[in-house]
Amino acid sequence: MIRAYPGRASVLPGERLVLHVATSSRRFRVHFYRWHDGFEAMHSSSWQAGERARERGAGDDWDWPAYEFPVPAHWRSAVYIAHFEEAEGKLPLSLALGSAAALFVVRGARHGGMLYKLPLATWHAYNLSGGCCYDCDPPASSEPPGARVSLARPGGGIGGPTWGAPDHYDAASRRQSFAHWDARFIRWLARQGYIPEFCTDLDLDADPQLALRYRLLVASGHDAYWTETARGAVEDFIAAGGNAAWFAARLCWWRVHLVEGRFFVCHQGGARGAFDQWWPAGGAGRPEDHLAGASHRHGGAWWDGARQTGGFIVQRPDHWVFAGTGLRRGDAFGADTWPPLAGCACDGAPLDTFERASGKATLSVWADEGGTPAGYQLLAACPLDSRWQALPPREHHAAGEGVHAATLGLFERGGTVFSAGTTDWAQVLADGRDRQVERITRNVLDRLLLY
Repeated sequence: MIRAYPGRASVLPGERLVLHVATSSRRFRVHFYRWHDGFEAMHSSSWQAGERARERGAGDDWDWPAYEFPVPAHWRSAVYIAHFEEAEGKLPLSLALGSAAALFVVRGARHGGMLYKLPLATWHAYNLSGGCCYDCDPPASSEPPGARVSLARPGGGIGGPTWGAPDHYDAASRRQSFAHWDARFIRWLARQGYIPEFCTDLDLDADPQLALRYRLLVASGHDAYWTETARGAVEDFIAAGGNAAWFAARLCWWRVHLVEGRFFVCHQGGARGAFDQWWPAGGAGRPEDHLAGASHRHGGAWWDGARQTGGFIVQRPDHWVFAGTGLRRGDAFGADTWPPLAGCACDGAPLDTFERASGKATLSVWADEGGTPAGYQLLAACPLDSRWQALPPREHHAAGEGVHAATLGLFERGGTVFSAGTTDWAQVLADGRDRQVERITRNVLDRLLLY
């Protein structure tokens, strides 16, 4: 058995990557791969002397033996997988590896173009290495108050166990892993000729100016946990004219505090409420709607089993987002995809009504109170009925009350911000059979890379 984690999850070309490794084998070596249109072999290390090390708790620094590897100066910005081989052999290479692998990013130095952000904080929130995570017997923190999870342990995208129900539509990969959403989106980008550079959310926390070098910031899947510094950096980027495309949901749902550079703390509930939920006055008091135009509290979740939806109903077919799709007012898309486009988690703008007969959705009269940006354009909406397993409480409504919907829309505030309102956009896109979803994605990326 061999397991590992990176000392830092992102490096620059020419720097040294530190991997912390524990193994029962007398020796091991590392095979490095770039994730692009699949695995691209980059380098294999020499054999290293193996050392044993014990597992620790989910809130601890595991402090495993450190091994340094040079990152060649010619390596392009990308997501890289370190695959470990022991003297006795190696496991077959797969994005679903629960051990013998670690993920890291090589950053770039481009000016302009696309920056793709990986949700490292969210992966570690659900990382079960050490037996716990935020949703399963979380380790306590007193300062700041909340629960603490460690970055210095296996997992974080690949190489560790992950908490949560299996996906009815994709048993081959776990939610909250790189394989489930991000790898699919990145592979689609590669096949379509897009050449993004990459970062993690921790990079935006460490360097709030990072995004300002780029034209478009992209994220996909489940991107729930953000530090205040990273959020402020993205909002400053947008205010300065940068564009953002969120093919994701539950976006910016929880605030996390980065402690000593290797622990995340999040207060998710107690006698006086959840201090680290973004939207309520008793929490951070900064509704996530202001960042994305939508929020999970107006949407919902369906984690277990097969979902049933009527798809996204088009509200403004003349908008450039729908150019070339052939969609008309009241048409639905994403109802018959695999999986349904309205994903296991959905975000929405607040709606007062959704007329079933006509498919017309109406923004709430109190939308501005909850942070919906001025000028938000509602382009499509998918109503979430009472069968959905979670319909969160929000302003003016208890849980399950009012209209809940996944909404696709955008707004302008310096730059343009697009939100798809669903976690599972990447899966439908990668499936390749829904030409309307693919065309919408191209329209958004091409437009926001230019303007």
